Amino acid sequence: MNIARTSIDRPIYTWIIMLICLLGGIWGFNSLGRLEDPAFTIKTAIVVTQYPGASAEEVALEVSEPIESEIQKMGEVDDIQTMNQPGLSWITVNMRDQYGGTELPAIWTKLRNRVGGAALPSGTSTPFVNDSFGDVYGMYFAVTAPGFSNAEINNLSAYLRRELLSVEGVSDVALSGVPNEVIFVEPDLALSTSLGISSSVIQGAISGANEMVDAGQIQTSEGRTIVQRPHGSDSEAEIASLSVGIGGKVVTLDDFSNVYRTQETNPDLIVRHNGVAAFTLGVAGISSENIVEVGKRVDAHLEKLRVDIPLGVSIEPIYQQHTVVEDASNAFLINLAMSVAIVVVVLAIFMGWQAAVVVGSTLLLTVVGTLLFMALGGIEMERISLGALIIAMGMLVDNAIVVAEGMQIAMRNGKSSRDAATEASQKTQIPLLGATIIGIMAFAGIGLSPDSTGEFLFSLFAVIGMSLLLSWGLAITVTPLLGHYFFKQGEADQTDTGYNGALFQVYAKVLRLCLRLRWLVVAALVVTTVVCYALFGQIKQQFFPDSNTPLYFVHYKLPQGASIHQTSGDIAVLEEWLEKREDVTTATSFIGMGASRFMLTYNSEDPNPSYGHMIVRVSSLDVIEAEMDALEAYAAEAIPQGEFRAKRLAFGPGSGAPIEVRFYGKDADILRDLADEAIERMTNASENILTPRQDWRERELVLRPIYADDRAQDAGISRSDIARTLEFAVEGLPTGTFREADRQVPIVLRAPQDDIALTDYVIYSESGKGFVPMMQVIDGFTFEAQDTLIFRRDRADVITVGVDIPRDLTAAEVQAEIQEVIEAMTIPDGYSMEWGGELESSSDAQASLGKQLPFSIIIMVLISVLLFNALRQPIIIWLLVPMSVNGVSLGLLATGIPFTFTALLGLLSLSGMLIKNGIVLVEEIDLTREASPEMSLTDAIVSACTSRLRPVFLAAATTILGMLPLISDAFFKSMAVTIMGGLAFASVLTLIAAPVLYYLLFAKSDAKEKAAAA
Repeated sequence: MNIARTSIDRPIYTWIIMLICLLGGIWGFNSLGRLEDPAFTIKTAIVVTQYPGASAEEVALEVSEPIESEIQKMGEVDDIQTMNQPGLSWITVNMRDQYGGTELPAIWTKLRNRVGGAALPSGTSTPFVNDSFGDVYGMYFAVTAPGFSNAEINNLSAYLRRELLSVEGVSDVALSGVPNEVIFVEPDLALSTSLGISSSVIQGAISGANEMVDAGQIQTSEGRTIVQRPHGSDSEAEIASLSVGIGGKVVTLDDFSNVYRTQETNPDLIVRHNGVAAFTLGVAGISSENIVEVGKRVDAHLEKLRVDIPLGVSIEPIYQQHTVVEDASNAFLINLAMSVAIVVVVLAIFMGWQAAVVVGSTLLLTVVGTLLFMALGGIEMERISLGALIIAMGMLVDNAIVVAEGMQIAMRNGKSSRDAATEASQKTQIPLLGATIIGIMAFAGIGLSPDSTGEFLFSLFAVIGMSLLLSWGLAITVTPLLGHYFFKQGEADQTDTGYNGALFQVYAKVLRLCLRLRWLVVAALVVTTVVCYALFGQIKQQFFPDSNTPLYFVHYKLPQGASIHQTSGDIAVLEEWLEKREDVTTATSFIGMGASRFMLTYNSEDPNPSYGHMIVRVSSLDVIEAEMDALEAYAAEAIPQGEFRAKRLAFGPGSGAPIEVRFYGKDADILRDLADEAIERMTNASENILTPRQDWRERELVLRPIYADDRAQDAGISRSDIARTLEFAVEGLPTGTFREADRQVPIVLRAPQDDIALTDYVIYSESGKGFVPMMQVIDGFTFEAQDTLIFRRDRADVITVGVDIPRDLTAAEVQAEIQEVIEAMTIPDGYSMEWGGELESSSDAQASLGKQLPFSIIIMVLISVLLFNALRQPIIIWLLVPMSVNGVSLGLLATGIPFTFTALLGLLSLSGMLIKNGIVLVEEIDLTREASPEMSLTDAIVSACTSRLRPVFLAAATTILGMLPLISDAFFKSMAVTIMGGLAFASVLTLIAAPVLYYLLFAKSDAKEKAAAA
């Protein structure tokens, strides 16, 4: 059965296919999930453990090391990265790429069990394992409520969270920056000392006042009665009226203490929006939901809530993923319409309006049919799948053009539509199918990779596979039927081959000349390829391009040891300046840590009171560079004491510096020396090194009392007693919890914040039943310089040097300037060095791709060999592939656009197109020689290639012109230029290089065959 003929004989079947594609595609487009980036599992968990009073070094040795040792026993672990601060262990655990989202819950359970088995010293908190680190809160809002009390703001935040969690499709709502309240109890030191009331007595009175204690239950034959504790203190006034008994006397707290409620003195995070105190509201959607619809429901619910929200409260978006996704979907529709229109216009010019309608309709049905299969396969419409559709656009046209052109020529020569369809399909359907599968296999290495790259880019492979196979199926069913309706049958005229036009005649003469000068042509191709490969080395390399969202980030770092209030003050200077800028729309500040993960590729900075972060939105991309330059200049003048960096939002991962080098070893001094030497070498080697830094930062001065052993022990004062007294003096002692509905407000006992020297405090001795002056039990205080940031990687201390680069340069360019001098460093025995940053990221991605490419190439070569059942034809085709880089080099150099990861995808697509055209052309030559054995080899080659000129030219022209709308898209422009420049040159390769190579490989055998026949 011939499929093409059957599609005409039984059109009802074909119309059913067309209607399924059309109506199903419309349904698919409306039901497809919408995401900004592919649903991707971040295989990272955070283990947080507190060890109050310990130095960073003690935390590393006593807490982090035992936990790391247990975690390392898990075979699923890829790497362990640890940040140690005084009193805090922050361990980041990354799992191996091959584990998918369905396997992670069991892995996280195993991780918790491992962490729980670590032998930790007394005084440490229970390690907290946060496995929701990768949640994306794509609808991110700043809420301001100037003039409202802290309690009112807390109630407002709880109300908003509760309401938004009720919205259909919302999975979680995260709050950050909500001001924490504290109830301080500040005793009058002179009065409490004279009364003999120690801090422990006050703590006991407060903690027992509202302690949750079970009072039991009474059970009799008549039933059960539950007995509960008396109601506790439920207001600050009642806390102040608590009784304290001492020496047979009873006094109340307010007799000698000041009890008041206020915001905590040193918060972990301060948030401001446009200079006004704020908190953030992050809304995450369920992964299977359409984020656009979820976002609209959230916006509608917030609008509805405005009636109940008090006046003065403002809820403003920081980032709205659903609008970004909706804009991308709409832009795709526009690009699709433009691409189809371009195809129709080009085909109408060169093949007539009938062919334009036939091929354009097939293309449209292929695209909408792909949307149907995407919906059925659960593939969301996101950045990668849209890119796949755009890549496929350049490959979808070929099949329909080849069939339509063959059918049109046959009918023009008098054949019926059925005979013409049979002839066109029988000649091309198997070569086109093989070429289509080869084009799909070019992306199989990416999509089927078992690691994170494969998970992230699976939709690329799936969508290209669906669309190309569908395009082949529709080309041999829908195209013949539409050709039957639109193409007109001419009169039989053996002299009119359909290729008698001027363009065909010129091409035939050029090709004959190239065949005569074949060795010169080969030499020219070799020289051109060598030159273009050399030029390729001059192209800027960039892992991912900058985003087309008009956002940029500010990273600000004061010297280690700065307080959060100092950092906040400096950020306020920037906020005041930004408020006066006309092109700045919003500026949201985070002091103490970064923002919540509001997009998949955003990584928040670790907590540090000396760190400030800003998300700045400007009016358009046209002004973003100028605004960043102006802010950098102002910051250098207004706040020179800090390290300032402004960075564009990028499409890919945005953590870390573009250039990083890591040093491993044991001794902190040697590691710091290596880092300092690396910074000096980098700055001397290149003037493009900006804001060099190392992540251990500056050492901090630590104030430490000198314990007087004999005197302190005689007085019954321990080191812990001294530490608790100092904590009482500076921060306060946690004493109890004040429960207020669903909130728990901590009660802190601390000394009045007067200018009292630490040496003037007294310490209560339990054994002596009296107070002892501080200076009696210590020999003064001393300052020590300590490392308060110690980083480890896979249980080894590591210090990382990071640098920024000018925004008009790529990391690869600057890396080349400094790589040699860094690798020439003398590394002591027991120490090691490795590169990080963008070099590591791109190398890992390319290594992942390299692991799978050999398998894909083997399958592609095998298919090409099976298609021809020979070796010479596949050799011709594969000799063309290395030359595909020629046009890419010329295109990217001419436009100045860097070679990015998307350009790599375009290069793979280009290789598929080149192989596809080569297969069809070589197959046509074979068929021509077989049909007319009397023809000379030159005539057979020229005749076959002339018949393939129009399909190759039109496929290239429609693809190149169809890529024009993408030139303005930040994410796809590198890929578009790669395909446009590469395909223009690839068309020459197909039409000139392939025939010449064919002649060289077949000339001797053809001569022998003709001699034998004679």
